[in-house]
Amino acid sequence: MEVLTAPAKLTLSLRVTGRRTDGYHLIDAEMVTVDLADELVVGDGDGLEVVAARTGEAVPSGDENLVRRALAAVGRTAQVRLTKRIPVGAGLGGGSADAAAVLRWAGVDDPAVAATIGADVAFCVRGGRARVQGIGEVVEPLPFVERTYTLLTPPFGCSTAEVYRAWDDLGGPAGPGPNDLERAAMAVEPRLAAWRDELAAASGATPVLAGSGSTWFVEGAHPGHGRTVVRTIES
Repeated sequence: MEVLTAPAKLTLSLRVTGRRTDGYHLIDAEMVTVDLADELVVGDGDGLEVVAARTGEAVPSGDENLVRRALAAVGRTAQVRLTKRIPVGAGLGGGSADAAAVLRWAGVDDPAVAATIGADVAFCVRGGRARVQGIGEVVEPLPFVERTYTLLTPPFGCSTAEVYRAWDDLGGPAGPGPNDLERAAMAVEPRLAAWRDELAAASGATPVLAGSGSTWFVEGAHPGHGRTVVRTIES
C-alpha cells in the first residue's frame, strides 16, 4: 500500500484567449497549489473506492473518474481508495489533482500525457506556482510566493463545460476581475451571487471566482462558518 497526497489548485487569474477548431478553449492563467488535498491509498488489484467528505456529495467511480483515466493512460492497474476532501465541482481541480497523483506514482510527468486526461492535470503534476497556457498543457513555472487565501464553497458545483458554453453564448466577455469566466458562471448558476456577497461582507475584500466555480476566494485569513483558510505550497 502507498499513500498519495493530491493537493488542490487555485486559479488566481484566468483569461480565455481563444478557441480551437476542436472546441477546446485556450487560456492564460496563473495557478497555485494549496494545502487542501485529497488522499489516495494505492495497492495491488484493480478497483476504485471513493469516500466523499461532504454529506450527499456524488463522486463517480466508473471509467469517467480521472483516477481510472490516469491509470489507463499509463497502462497500469491498481486498487485505489480515494478520500475526497476537495469539494467536487468547486473549481479547485480535485479530479485533476487525483489524476496527477496517479501519474506521479507511475513516474509519468509528460504534459502531453497529462493533457489527454484533463485540462488542469499538467499543472497539478508540476504543482507550485505557474503560468498555464494553451488548453492547460503549457506550464511555465513561476517563483514560489507564500500566500494565504480564504475559500467559500457553496453546497453546489458548477459544470465546467456548461460555463464555457455560456461564455461562448455570451460572446466571450472579459471578466469584471481577473477571471473571464465569472459572468458565464453567474449566468449558469445565479445562486453564486449570494455566496460572493457573503464572503465580501465577511472579509471586506472583493471575492474572485476560482476557475469555472463554484468556489469564491479572497487573499488573507478570514476564518468563519463554512470558510476554509488555505496556504500556498511549493508542490
